[in-house]
Amino acid sequence: MNWLPVIAGAAVGAPLRYLTDLAVQKRHDTVFPWGTFIVNVTGSLILGLLAGAATYGAASDSVQLLVGTGLCGALTTYSTFSYETMRLAESGARFFAAVNVIASVVAGLGAAFVGVAVAEAVWA
Repeated sequence: MNWLPVIAGAAVGAPLRYLTDLAVQKRHDTVFPWGTFIVNVTGSLILGLLAGAATYGAASDSVQLLVGTGLCGALTTYSTFSYETMRLAESGARFFAAVNVIASVVAGLGAAFVGVAVAEAVWA
């Protein structure tokens, strides 16, 4: 029955990703994929917080499946990040493609580290 929390989390994460991307892209008149960037960094923060919580015994296996695998798995999207970066480069927006790669990796890792640090401050 481990698949039930995964499905429940994904049922929230996928529409949340779609709606976030729509809302963010409506507000920004640029070729930079802000919607994907925001959901990926947010997902990294949530996953870092969850990983830290699990380390200190504050997140059960079910919560890890629900939030980590289900919600974050459906919220974040490496494939869309890759596709959008490729499309930027192909359309001549190489600067934005490079910024997307560098900023996504730096911000995603930074957000994960912040999440772990917050979890340590709360549960250690």
